[in-house]
Amino acid sequence: MRFGIKMMIAFVVMLALAFGVGGSILIATSTGNSLDRTQDSAASSHRLLLYTLSAISVAAQPDRYSRESRLFDDLVDALTRLDSQGGHDWYSLRLSDGDDVIYVSRERGLFNNRLVNRVDRDRFAMLTFQDDGGRYFLQIAGQFEFGAKTMYLESMYDLSPVFADRQYQQTIYHRLFLIVIALGAALSWLLSFLMTRPLRRLSRVTRTIASGDLSCRSEIGGKDEIGVLAADFNNMADRLERNINEMKDTMRRQEEFMGGLAHELKTPMTSIIGYAELLRGHPMSEKEKREAANYIFMEGRRLEVLSLKLLDLIVLKKQDFTLLPVKIAGIVGDAAKLLKPVLGKRDVRLSHDCDDSVCMIEPDLFMSLLLNLVDNARKALDAGGDIIIKSRAKGALCEIRVIDNGRGIPEDELNKIKDAFYRVDKSRSRAQGGVGLGLRLCDEIAALHGGEISFESQPGVGTTVTVALQIAS
Repeated sequence: MRFGIKMMIAFVVMLALAFGVGGSILIATSTGNSLDRTQDSAASSHRLLLYTLSAISVAAQPDRYSRESRLFDDLVDALTRLDSQGGHDWYSLRLSDGDDVIYVSRERGLFNNRLVNRVDRDRFAMLTFQDDGGRYFLQIAGQFEFGAKTMYLESMYDLSPVFADRQYQQTIYHRLFLIVIALGAALSWLLSFLMTRPLRRLSRVTRTIASGDLSCRSEIGGKDEIGVLAADFNNMADRLERNINEMKDTMRRQEEFMGGLAHELKTPMTSIIGYAELLRGHPMSEKEKREAANYIFMEGRRLEVLSLKLLDLIVLKKQDFTLLPVKIAGIVGDAAKLLKPVLGKRDVRLSHDCDDSVCMIEPDLFMSLLLNLVDNARKALDAGGDIIIKSRAKGALCEIRVIDNGRGIPEDELNKIKDAFYRVDKSRSRAQGGVGLGLRLCDEIAALHGGEISFESQPGVGTTVTVALQIAS
């Protein structure tokens, strides 16, 4: 059952209980007050009758007469006159001496004969009852002295109008009850609909987020409980979106790390294989053998260190690498020696022209940057060609340039080439083993050194890549 329907039912039940109990108490109180007023009025009327009969008994001096001399004629005449005058509120009167009924105005059998037994000198006896016809009556009995005898006067009062009025009130109340419950049900449905509308909106937002749209948010405002719930929900959704984006970013960086590691392995492994092939298949002097073995050892160690540093740089986003003052000409020369076997097989000529500039760099990562730039330049050469590495100091900066005379890059592609996995010529890059991570990695390494990479290219002429670094002070 929906929450709005539950609210409506609860409201209707509470309304029915409140209206039902309140109406019943009101009718019962009203009827009770009417009965009390009727009883008080009847008691006053009965007391007046007793005073009247007592006064007659004193004036008649009943001790002088006997029963046979029609002692009670004055009493009977007085009751007859009073009963026939009209304007009184009693229904019937009965006079008795405790044993015999002396006078009754109507319906002799209506009176309860045992009520007189409950009468004493100072208090009336009262009885409320319902006859066989469904009428309600109040019977009052009192006594007075008539000479030496104790006489009993009983009066009957019709209470049917009071109970008829109660019945009328109950009928009106039942009709009003049905109307109030119907209106209350309609109003409670409207209120529950309006009150639960924010919850329905929040539920739709929840389903939208569950379907994959993490940017969807609740627009429910207010400072009530639902507004606070919506705000908490939005905070939860924000945190969830951040966590998922962080997970996606972590997965992306892991993919970049694997791609970057594979990319970085290519050139050193080619060098290692090339020098190993020289050792295995060509006669060499001891000096050349030691030199080849030394290159193989250095490249193996560099791969070991480089893989860990790439992990820190790409996956862990570490930025606190130790930068050392290094002469650019020296590290460019080392890179040229490492690339010699690779470039020689493809008839690519590599030359370098560097000044004596010294920059604060991380040697292994900067070597990776140089190798990537030269490797990209090599891929731009269709058959042979020239690659030149130059470095020159310009004020507080040192500009390292890698220049090739290859195919060049179209102008509309220059602003995209640093994106991860982007390749200008996808078919050619795939054939050459490219994955589109080299320049992205170079850009991050340059940023780590506080520098930047820029590109100048002309299709059919070649490309110049410039890395600007701070000169060590």
